[in-house]
Amino acid sequence: MPRFVLLMVFTLSLLPAGLAAAAGGERHTGYYYPAITSEEVFRARAPVTDTAGREMRVGFIVAQTKQQQKRAYPPRYAIFAKGDEAEKMIIVGLDGHSFATLYRARGVLAQLTASARASALFRNLAVEDIFTFFDLARMLGFERITVSDGKTYSHRIELR
Repeated sequence: MPRFVLLMVFTLSLLPAGLAAAAGGERHTGYYYPAITSEEVFRARAPVTDTAGREMRVGFIVAQTKQQQKRAYPPRYAIFAKGDEAEKMIIVGLDGHSFATLYRARGVLAQLTASARASALFRNLAVEDIFTFFDLARMLGFERITVSDGKTYSHRIELR
């Protein structure tokens, strides 16, 4: 009997790892957003910077969140980083409108591109008319961005 108990404990200890592997290691689906409904690959024009790291990515997310909190109206979306190295950016709509469709989410991403292009970083590199928000994310070392309305769809952008 003790051998059977040990075997069961060992088998159960492997179960979460097996489930995570079966789901492609994606543990955020079903918690932060619904299942991925569409995907794309973005080939960044910018390389990952030498100084890119977890601290820089978390700092970027904190700055974005603080910027939203300074506005006179509630945030339209939540932006956060997940993963051991904060390499996964997640953007989830908080109202029923801004991310109601993937097209609207792309509109918000276009606004984030406009903000990135106005940054000193892009101006100093003289790329403000070339690079996008996705390029900035890749420069910071993000590997993917998931956008969702938090209800019906999730779209994943793999940054390469």
